[in-house]
Amino acid sequence: MPVSNRSAQRSAPRSPLRVAVLADSDTRWKWGALTARRLAPGHRLTGHLLRGRATPTARQLGEVGVRADRLTEVTCAEFLADIERERYDVVVLALVGGAVQAVLHGVRALWPDPAARPVIVTGYVGVVYEKLADGLLLRHGADLVLANSRHDAQRFRAVYEGVGADAGCVTETVLPFLDGAAYEPAGSRATTVVFAVQPSVPESRADRAYLLERAAGHARLHPDREVLVKLRSRPGEHTTHLEEQPYQRLAAKVPGGLPANCRLAYGNMGEVLDGADLLVTVSSTAALESLHRGIPTAVLTDLGIREALGNHHFLGSGCLASWDQLDAGLLPQGDPEWLAAQGVAPLATTPLATTPRAAGAGAAAGAEAADPAGAAAAEDADVFAAARARLAALLELPGLPPVAPYYTLTTAPRYLPGILARHHLAADGTPLPGAAREGAEPSRLRRRLRSHLRDAARGLYRHGVQRVAPLIRRMGEL
Repeated sequence: MPVSNRSAQRSAPRSPLRVAVLADSDTRWKWGALTARRLAPGHRLTGHLLRGRATPTARQLGEVGVRADRLTEVTCAEFLADIERERYDVVVLALVGGAVQAVLHGVRALWPDPAARPVIVTGYVGVVYEKLADGLLLRHGADLVLANSRHDAQRFRAVYEGVGADAGCVTETVLPFLDGAAYEPAGSRATTVVFAVQPSVPESRADRAYLLERAAGHARLHPDREVLVKLRSRPGEHTTHLEEQPYQRLAAKVPGGLPANCRLAYGNMGEVLDGADLLVTVSSTAALESLHRGIPTAVLTDLGIREALGNHHFLGSGCLASWDQLDAGLLPQGDPEWLAAQGVAPLATTPLATTPRAAGAGAAAGAEAADPAGAAAAEDADVFAAARARLAALLELPGLPPVAPYYTLTTAPRYLPGILARHHLAADGTPLPGAAREGAEPSRLRRRLRSHLRDAARGLYRHGVQRVAPLIRRMGEL
């Protein structure tokens, strides 16, 4: 297990790593916290939520199911002040690319010379099917840029090498939430179908209504099946991507209403998949979770196979199918070679899954409850070994060099300052005046008032996105 290089330099016993995770949404918190668990089992986790429109609610965090020893909401400048003061061993940035870039330049401003600074880790929360170069270059400068598969690692290195940047930071792992019991089919037909919807794919109201009506039609055609429309958030909550046309609203307008065996569902995706016999989606990362567990998985082609939808990522997967084919009984199975390249080899084919947890649920549940971090580490021992070894090597160094992002005022003199300014940082990475609050902590009443004001502002923003913007767009089309 990696340990702190700061504690290793003292005669006192080595202490667990101190890890900080900064996330800007519910899904990125899930990725960041679980990545920290895989990289540093037994660590002490401090969580930070970057203040913004997608800051998750307590319910969303509870649904993720990963707890931190401490969790606070911060701005970029406040986070930088915290990591300077607390001196963490590892910092995991689970953020959009621009926010990662801002933190990296802030870290460089804090430690411009070789120093015992934290190891910076970042990556992607799921399928990378758009803005590959832009997103990767905004993440360059981290000590570890995690790739979720061999395929992604090759693409990441090609981008960095293509601009002459150091690609040594790219480290192959897998998505940290690929877990759960291996699928055990009850028979030759699906009994529970999960339609995993996405906030922004597809975008148009007509396309989203079509998909929902097809899901309802599938339920009517197969009254012996239960169709769950798995939603990302409840009304009033925020997600990584803007959702202009919530399925909750569309469901109320389905002709004839949803049949009795078709309903909207919330909850942890892993728990929903526990009872699934077929996963249907356009391009959700849930497809990778499903395929890893060996569940039949359909990536819809009804709207075409297009880059804008993200389903082009699944070319060669064996999972592309239409609702018509699913209505006729098709249960798509993933192609083994494609799955291996994507880092989602089914549990039934991996050495670690020779005894599916579903078969010994009692003993496995007890072991995981006793040591969840140890169980996770054992399950991912091979795929995270390289990342843990690299982390351990960096922690053993007496000091780390300054972070060196590709984007600087020389390589991107117009682009970079705007990114930093959005996070209230100057061009040199230092906080702008007033960006970080100083002095005594505000009173409980003031903190509560600020919280209510932020919630109200986010609610107004969501109302504008979901109500006002579509209305203005329709008026413009008259």
